[in-house]
Amino acid sequence: MKDGMTHHEYKSNQAENYMNRNVHQLETEGEVAVGAKTETAAPENKGEAEKSSPAVKKDSENPPPPKVEVAPDNEFEKRIRPEVIPANEIGVTFADIGALDDIKESLQELVMLPLRRPDLFKGGLLKPCRGILLFGPPGTGKTMLAKAIANEAGASFINVSMSTITSKWFGEDEKNVRALFTLAAKVSPTIIFVDEVDSMLGQRTRVGEHEAMRKIKNEFMTHWDGLLTKTGERILVLAATNRPFDLDEAIIRRFERRVMVGLPSVENREMILKTLLSKEKVENLDFKELATMTEGYSGSDLKNLCVTAAYRPVRELIQQERQKDMEKKKREAQGKSTEDASETKEEEKEDQEITLRALNMEDMRQAKNQVAASFASEGSVMSELQHWNDLYGEGGSRKKQQLTYFL
Repeated sequence: MKDGMTHHEYKSNQAENYMNRNVHQLETEGEVAVGAKTETAAPENKGEAEKSSPAVKKDSENPPPPKVEVAPDNEFEKRIRPEVIPANEIGVTFADIGALDDIKESLQELVMLPLRRPDLFKGGLLKPCRGILLFGPPGTGKTMLAKAIANEAGASFINVSMSTITSKWFGEDEKNVRALFTLAAKVSPTIIFVDEVDSMLGQRTRVGEHEAMRKIKNEFMTHWDGLLTKTGERILVLAATNRPFDLDEAIIRRFERRVMVGLPSVENREMILKTLLSKEKVENLDFKELATMTEGYSGSDLKNLCVTAAYRPVRELIQQERQKDMEKKKREAQGKSTEDASETKEEEKEDQEITLRALNMEDMRQAKNQVAASFASEGSVMSELQHWNDLYGEGGSRKKQQLTYFL
């Protein structure tokens, strides 16, 4: 305490110095944050360029800091936040999908181009697509396509389900939907993926449907149309379903593009099998024969087939190890000499080098006897999907059936 200063004045002076230091520290952190956010902006004059050059040099020497996570503004955004997956954490690329080249090319044009080059879609009729529907039989790769397109486009991925939106409290369902779109705008570009969309956005004329479900659909469509969102927000609703004919008509209209992901053809099955077995040790596999004998199999069925076949070498190896263990215990029970002990050590060294034999055609044939196609390619559901594709899907005939009394 300085001379001539009362105790009250001394405490006030200390508090003022403490506040000044905190304010200075906050200003410094704010300048650093702003500088990191706008480091690519061009300086207005030469003097500013000279002042900013040391900071740029320092940033070039050190690796860029990780992307700062967006803090939720309310409790509803906090509930949705765990569903947000950054693009670099998705882990699925187009290379992981063995077929569907036409669909991948179409999605690249519809999704990746507007997200990567938004300057080309600012005015006129050319505007970013806001809704894409992937429909088709189960197990054909619709979810993988959604993840791959988000990864390739560098967009955040939000996986939405009924459990994410619904709440037991009255009025919170609509607030969760609102929080979904506000959070998507903060982490944009964003792809909102709705799997099994028919369960969430089905027809509003269903008998016995609760009023809360209608409110969820109305709120979702309102934000989807952009009536309550700002212009320039790069948000895409990407949905997948096995039953597109159960969707509400207003929902179908909002999906600007409707792409059918059908069962793979013979050529596509061959490509899928090669992709699935690309990292495995194989021997004398005839992929054309495998593709021919798996008629009606989806991509998921082919994966199950390969996994089942890969278990056969493992099962054989385990049986061999059990047989060696039994022989070893038998020798130990009978007693052994010093020469037998040295032979046992050599056998133990050989046992440590565990190697699996390569997959062969017999493994695949035996696996096919265990794994069958999970979808009836000639069933009534497939006929309904093809008919719906003719009416609303890409490449459909658009021939609507008319009722008539004349046979």
